[in-house]
Amino acid sequence: MKPPDLTAIDDAGVHPWSGAHEALKTAATQAHLRFSAINLAKAKDRATLFAEIDASLKLPEHFGHNWDALADVLEDRDWLGRHGIVIALAHAATYKHEHPTEWETLEEILREASEFWKERHAGFWVFVA
Repeated sequence: MKPPDLTAIDDAGVHPWSGAHEALKTAATQAHLRFSAINLAKAKDRATLFAEIDASLKLPEHFGHNWDALADVLEDRDWLGRHGIVIALAHAATYKHEHPTEWETLEEILREASEFWKERHAGFWVFVA
């Protein structure tokens, strides 16, 4: 599977992905975007979900491991930088199935962050595998 054109910021958002993460990483590098893969295989509850997100995205120390804090930090220019990011959520199906309400909240926060960054001309891409 070939990634979309990651320089097309208007297309950024939360997208399904069935290809290799290496293809996303290569495309992110070519588009001058950061790349981060989050392995959700170990995420068994909200606490471990936040721990995996925090560790993979290298969120600021003040991240409070709750939904509001996640929404705030994902819209923080000091964290994101100037160009944007590509996030690959690996092994998401189990968490999505076992925690549908929390998954909806996570997807909503990620979509809102993507919209926020579009308005600021930075790509915020999320690919769910």
